[in-house]
Amino acid sequence: MNARDEILGRVRGALADAPDAEVEVPRRYARTADGVDVVRLFAERVGDYRARVRVTAPETLASVVAAELRDAAVGTLAVPFDLSPEWLIETGAEVRADSPVLSVDELDGCDGVLTGCAVAIAETGTIVLDGGPAQGRRALTLVPDVHICVVPASAVVGTVPEAIARLDGTRPMTWVSGPSATSDIELNRIEGVHGPRRLVVIVVDGQTG
Repeated sequence: MNARDEILGRVRGALADAPDAEVEVPRRYARTADGVDVVRLFAERVGDYRARVRVTAPETLASVVAAELRDAAVGTLAVPFDLSPEWLIETGAEVRADSPVLSVDELDGCDGVLTGCAVAIAETGTIVLDGGPAQGRRALTLVPDVHICVVPASAVVGTVPEAIARLDGTRPMTWVSGPSATSDIELNRIEGVHGPRRLVVIVVDGQTG
């Protein structure tokens, strides 16, 4: 008998007396964030990840987008084909819509990308994109060096379970918590290795202003 057979034999032996019926797993973790200002908490948690966070009213969104593009020196901007043109009315950047689909070289030639999101999670400071309206395909947000993401207050939920309940598990999802970053064995942080080096999150809150 080899080691594999011995290990599998022990497992089968341990499970011999196990009941056939499914065992109910208790799920006592918090599913909602009751009594919490989720928009404020989300902005705080996103900031903890070294992302830049702006909270603005709907009527000033275009000017805030334009200001962030200038601050990040974005001269060429990639956008999903269905992005609202109202977000771009004040920008001075060259806008390249992803229709027809931009090649990898064309995306690499873009300084930044502007998108919306599917949902945002206050507890973890995470934005989730699933290729839905104003989000585009996954490559669009992974190749350019700067990602500016517009998050409506209505898209912010308190917890991960709340986010899961809103999402369609059959869609391709990208979960983003801050700029792309990794570290080596000596814990030296390197940003932009497998995604945007810079993340700007603009929260649009009708209660602002």
